[in-house]
Amino acid sequence: MEAGIARMRDNNVPETIIGAIVVAVAVLFVVFAYMRTGSGSLSGYEIQARLPRVDGLGIGTDVRLSGIKIGSISDLTLDPKNYLVTVHMNIRNDIKIPDDSSLMVTSSGLLGSSYISLTPGGSDKMLAAGGMIQNSQGSVDLMGLVGRFIGGGGGGQAQQPKPQPSPPQQLPSP
Repeated sequence: MEAGIARMRDNNVPETIIGAIVVAVAVLFVVFAYMRTGSGSLSGYEIQARLPRVDGLGIGTDVRLSGIKIGSISDLTLDPKNYLVTVHMNIRNDIKIPDDSSLMVTSSGLLGSSYISLTPGGSDKMLAAGGMIQNSQGSVDLMGLVGRFIGGGGGGQAQQPKPQPSPPQQLPSP
C-alpha cells in the first residue's frame, strides 16, 4: 500500500512542475502583451477635441504627430445635447502641442486601423492640460463614399436629367 502511494507521489511531482512552468509562461506572455500594446498607464497630460464621428477609434488608440506615437486615447464621451464625441487624449509630458494645432482621424492605409493624427500649428502658445483642440476633422465613412461612387453619385459633377420621350403625335389624315 505504501509503495502505491509513493509511486503516485512520484508521478505528481513532474506534472506539478510542468504545470507551474506553463502558468509562469502564460503570466509572462500577458505581461509582455500588456506592456507592448501600451495599455499601461502613460504619464502625461490630457487634451481634448470634439468630433462628429469617431468610427474606428477606441480607448488606447494611438495619437500620432508626424507618424510617431505621442499618446493615446484615454476616454470617449458623447454629448447628448449636440451629439458630438469628446475625445480625451493623454499626451507625453515631453511633447508640447501649439494651441492652433489641428487634429484628423485617419487610417494606416485602406484597410488599416484608425488613429488620430495631430498637425502642429505655428503658435507660440501651447495647449495646457485639459486644453481643447479647436480645429478637428472626424472620421470619413469610406463605405459610404464607395457606395456613392459605385451608385453613380460620385465624381463631383451634377448629373443631367435623362430626356423624357415625347408623346406620340397624331399625323393628319389624308
